[in-house]
Amino acid sequence: MMELQHRRLAPWLKKSLGSQGPIHDMKVKLRGRSLHTVCEEASCPNLGECWEAGTATFMILGDICTRHCGFCDVTAGKPLPVDSEEPRQLAAMVRALKLKHVVITCVARDDLADGGASQFIESIHKVFSSSPDTRVEILTTDFALNWGAIDRVLAARPGIFNHNIETVRRLAPQVRHRASYDNTLRFLAYLKEQRPEQVTKSGLMLGLGEEREEVLTTLKNLRTVGCSIVTIGQYLQPARRNLPVVEFVSPEQFKEYERVAYEIGFESVASGPFVRSSYHAETMAHKKGEGRC
Repeated sequence: MMELQHRRLAPWLKKSLGSQGPIHDMKVKLRGRSLHTVCEEASCPNLGECWEAGTATFMILGDICTRHCGFCDVTAGKPLPVDSEEPRQLAAMVRALKLKHVVITCVARDDLADGGASQFIESIHKVFSSSPDTRVEILTTDFALNWGAIDRVLAARPGIFNHNIETVRRLAPQVRHRASYDNTLRFLAYLKEQRPEQVTKSGLMLGLGEEREEVLTTLKNLRTVGCSIVTIGQYLQPARRNLPVVEFVSPEQFKEYERVAYEIGFESVASGPFVRSSYHAETMAHKKGEGRC
């Protein structure tokens, strides 16, 4: 396939930026509590839509990542110390927005002994304490396969535990940094082994040069380790330093992957050009029919 780095976006990838009023209001609320969102940090194309709807995906452990993944627009470098006030401020924001479903993600923190697990645990506890009816979905790193840290996060009982596989096995070494395709499968399998009732979720990006059969194999691998929710979206190059787009996958192809994913046993699937890990997360959770575990 030819690289399409300099081609214009496909017609189906044009999207409104949204109303500036709600976006400005959300920024003010976030800045007032020193909170970060992956919506902004990762240049998500759905920011306007989600913020207009009064929701956001919160990013804990600061906004500087210790990994340098080829697809990601989050700033990489030396992180600041962990903010002990962050979980409390996050919980207060969730309560203020009256969220019934919140997604909490993070930057990778390989500089921390537990990979940031303690901050996830405290954030989950604070949200449950202030908003007991809110479902908490977490999207985490692999915590460098620190099984003890992972056990502690599991014990905090998130409603949904998400860890993205990102791409197919062949492309993983150039797309991901310090994480690997097989370690992601090990991570997801471990979650189900330790807590069979835990709802697990994963996601992958298309358009990086993967072949159809590789995508189908990845979906089957995710089902084999017990994943019941999957997201499939189009990779868009956020900056020149990031990997180029190789292909703009058609909406029809995304629909086929959705059909296949349901056929092989996924209970909730979102597949489309603008789908991201936390896009319409609450709707996907309802389709799965699961609440707080």
